[in-house]
Amino acid sequence: MLAVIGGSGLYSLDGLEVEDRRTVLTRFGETSGPVVRGSLGGRETVFLARHGEDHSVAPHRINYRANIDALREAGGDRILSIATVGGIGPGCVPGSLVVPDQMIDYTWGREQTFAEAGDPVVHTDFTEPYSPAWRAETVASLVALSIEHIDGGTYAATQGPRFESAAEVDRLRRDGCVVVGMTGMPEAVLAREAGLEYSAVCPVGNLAAGIGSGPLSADQVIEAVGPVLAAVGRLVTDLLGRATTDPR
Repeated sequence: MLAVIGGSGLYSLDGLEVEDRRTVLTRFGETSGPVVRGSLGGRETVFLARHGEDHSVAPHRINYRANIDALREAGGDRILSIATVGGIGPGCVPGSLVVPDQMIDYTWGREQTFAEAGDPVVHTDFTEPYSPAWRAETVASLVALSIEHIDGGTYAATQGPRFESAAEVDRLRRDGCVVVGMTGMPEAVLAREAGLEYSAVCPVGNLAAGIGSGPLSADQVIEAVGPVLAAVGRLVTDLLGRATTDPR
């Protein structure tokens, strides 16, 4: 079953016929938003707004372990992450859409594994942070829908909730990153550890600090990604229609 994680600006799925909606208490605590299960285009799917439906959960306070665990328990086996970002690389301007294929983690203090103290240590292979086949299917859907996008690039995962400094963004650029966001990790590695396919599409909401002019604001970001999120809705519907087996 497809599981969609909504980021900044995406707090529900248009057209989703809701069958069940509840905040889930897992062994890692509560999910950061309700797990919404329903039908879209006749296909079963599940949705979760990672910041909560009222955008009240900051990136560093998101219970990533609970979110991934709850989506897995709900029957999700493929995750499409919608992750709003700042643009660093060529063409990564507000209103564009990026499908990253690599990631660098600059976060700290976040739980990176489901293994607790006393459990066997888990060393997860993270060579390809985004599941190659599922990511390719995501890109194929964007192409079929004639949705403009940038295919590939490295996502920088930073701590937040503040925006980065101009010097930090310059470092990210020199490290080879084309976009910067605050939620990509540990979400991606937890999905991998849980055995779930994981792909991300990243609407660009702003030019990163020092690249654009003027101060940055969350309101500016939400306004910029609005039109792109309509295309994301079409993407979700198309991916559900491409499913080769009945949803679980």
